[in-house]
Amino acid sequence: MPECAEDDCEAPAAVRLHVPWAENREVCVAHARALVQRDGVVAEPLDADGDSWL
Repeated sequence: MPECAEDDCEAPAAVRLHVPWAENREVCVAHARALVQRDGVVAEPLDADGDSWL
């Protein structure tokens, strides 16, 4: 599993963020929770098992 795309974060990526004003990126759950609050950002889970959401 890839690492989070955010600087200085080594957590596994669990979410692909579709960002209208920038490139899409894969981030960890913690960063996804914060970044998805912005207008227009859409989160897509990367895995179907849901283990990384815990």
